[in-house]
Amino acid sequence: MAAIDWIILAVTLLFIVGYGVWKTRGQKNVTDYVLGGKEAKWGTIGLSVMATQASAITFLSTPGQAFHDGMGFVQFYFGLPLAMIIICMVFIPIYHKLKVFTAYEFLETRFDLKTRTLAAILFLIQRGLAAGITIFAPSIILSAVLGWDLRLLNIIIGILVIIYTVTGGTKAVSVTQKQQMFIIMAGMFIAFFFILGYLPADITLTKALKIAGASDKLNILDFSFGTENRYTFWSGITGGMFLALAYFGTDQSQVQRYLSGKSIRESQLGLIFNGILKIPMQFFILLVGVMVFVFFQYNDSPLNFNPAATKAVMESPYAEDYKALQKGHKELSLEKKMAQNQFSAALDLKEYDAIMEAKQHMIAINAKDKTNRETAKAIIKKASSSAETNDKDYVFIHFILNYLPRGLIGLLLAVILSAAMSSTASELNALGTITALDLYKRNKVGKQTEEHYVNASKIFTLIWGIIAIAIACVANLFDNLIQLVNIIGSIFYGNVLGIFLLAFFIKFVKGNAVFVAALITQVIVILGWYFDWMSYLWLNAFGCILVISIAVLLEGFDKLLKNPPIET
Repeated sequence: MAAIDWIILAVTLLFIVGYGVWKTRGQKNVTDYVLGGKEAKWGTIGLSVMATQASAITFLSTPGQAFHDGMGFVQFYFGLPLAMIIICMVFIPIYHKLKVFTAYEFLETRFDLKTRTLAAILFLIQRGLAAGITIFAPSIILSAVLGWDLRLLNIIIGILVIIYTVTGGTKAVSVTQKQQMFIIMAGMFIAFFFILGYLPADITLTKALKIAGASDKLNILDFSFGTENRYTFWSGITGGMFLALAYFGTDQSQVQRYLSGKSIRESQLGLIFNGILKIPMQFFILLVGVMVFVFFQYNDSPLNFNPAATKAVMESPYAEDYKALQKGHKELSLEKKMAQNQFSAALDLKEYDAIMEAKQHMIAINAKDKTNRETAKAIIKKASSSAETNDKDYVFIHFILNYLPRGLIGLLLAVILSAAMSSTASELNALGTITALDLYKRNKVGKQTEEHYVNASKIFTLIWGIIAIAIACVANLFDNLIQLVNIIGSIFYGNVLGIFLLAFFIKFVKGNAVFVAALITQVIVILGWYFDWMSYLWLNAFGCILVISIAVLLEGFDKLLKNPPIET
């Protein structure tokens, strides 16, 4: 990195932190600190909701997901607009009518204290883990690529977020997220146009898309019904909808964003804004990954994008085997470029047979490339069982650092770190609020001042920040970082969503039945994930339906025992 990159990176991050502290100084009561004084307008709410969900994982993992597997991941978000409509019609009016500070206050009103406490604890477990991974995701990748110390990065990101989140609460999170979303999307658009500019002069956007399509990177819709497929139209419209309902409707990190709305209408408009723009935003980020794929059809790419994995194998007895594979990979890169030129020429001639012949040649070469990469992973794993062979999360950062001009590298790194900070800030803000209000305040004997609970929220936010940094320092990569966060959510969200749906719609079910059903359901869902009964997206619907069914049955049995049928 050049000096200009360091300057841009440092100035951007310090500006966000300083702006957040300055804009939110002097908050003295719980409403100001937890709900930002209930002054947020729909634009702020919409951007804050989007920024909370769009973590650094989104901008690191999603392009790599598209590079390897194409655009199919966008189906994951198909259920989101439906979820936004339901939340606007059902959740928001109830939350605002009851004037709650947290989603789980409503559960005590409807059921009892133990159900509220259980839901709050389930939230703290899954969101606490997710907060650590949100910090860990950019840290491990930047440390591997740039040689920065991993733990130091975790600590720096964590401390920057803690400073303005503890100081300014919800309002600080919201006002900084507007700046962060601007930086994030500006950086992604700039990267996209640079990629197009780096392609050969005769390769227009239309041709680039045809090249990507010829390699099956533009297959968006999968209508297969098998639950073993992670991303299909049906899993997105059902499992994705249940996940979005649970996340946006019951997860305090999101609920707190729209509870800060000036009115019900402002909160509803903010969520609708998110529902309309979220799929196009994810589509665009995936498209950036597809364009990176096209770029590497004309330029050399590493056999494995993770430099730490390459280093591990090069320092092992398998180094010569890997070098031989690299040589073959380089030769294949030349063939790949020639195949693209042949396909481009056939497109210009508009001869169907020539186009199909060139397309089949491209497919065959990319199949060889995929085989080489899988062989490379196997060799790396032999060389070091602890090495991370899955390189999806390293594709985009490799392109940024090796092909973008000076100055822009600093901006794109600021994009990644800004995204990490925006998501982590929302998570810590919510974790501190839930701990302070749902656990500490609700169970503390004696009346305390508003300032006492503001200070308690700040202290708990600080504690959760330290916990998140600690989790980040011991975390490990799964298949793909963006999938890992969604897996953690899916294990818990369906159960919590079912509890809320019982509260909203099934009035005869009482607290004891719900509490027992939730405990049973959580155990079954964890077993289902562990033994891989289904794709993780389906766990959301499974958990939701299961807790509702068990609660209804338990309540029915309870009433039957209390009022047995009279024998005649």
